[in-house]
Amino acid sequence: MITYLLYPFIEFQTPPSDILMLALGMGGEIMVGITLGLAGRLIFAGVQLAGQIAGFQMGFAIVNVFDPITSAQVSIVAQFYYLLAMLIFLAVNGHHLFIYSIAESYRIVPPFDFHFSGELTQSIVELSKSIFIVAIKAGSLVMTMLLMISIGFGMIARTVPQINILIVGFPIKIAVGLIGIGLALPSFVRMMAAIFLNFGETLNLLLRIM
Repeated sequence: MITYLLYPFIEFQTPPSDILMLALGMGGEIMVGITLGLAGRLIFAGVQLAGQIAGFQMGFAIVNVFDPITSAQVSIVAQFYYLLAMLIFLAVNGHHLFIYSIAESYRIVPPFDFHFSGELTQSIVELSKSIFIVAIKAGSLVMTMLLMISIGFGMIARTVPQINILIVGFPIKIAVGLIGIGLALPSFVRMMAAIFLNFGETLNLLLRIM
């Protein structure tokens, strides 16, 4: 459908007659799409990492659900964060940025003119830092609250050993974690909306160094 919509607006060049050059050119076009998709995927991976860490601290390490996109088992908290981030992405028209980037890629990077340079590799590596940056920003409140709870339980276990911390700690950690997630939702929505709104600049930068 995207191909059908973009076809009238794109000027195509005559493909090379050499089969090898044609195959290399098609591989380059695939790499353009993979690079743009990877840039977006790194943001959502950061969101899932935040949920994974928060779920582990809450005691949900084995409470996993099946992720149909990655075909893997992920934390239920990570899946909640991921679905919420996806709704925010659609609400701010982030999918329009990808469609626009696909159309712009034919103007900035003409067909069969893709070059995988060292600058592009460095930019992808730099962009991979967003996984950890987004994870810390998205889960900082919940992680901090649960860390304080763990420190408090450690002090109680040393001072009052009669209390069974293992039995008492599980429901308290779950309750505190859920409360923290609820309190952090407004800031999470604002943060993800700002990231997605500025994401067009990242895609444009990647296209210009290809």
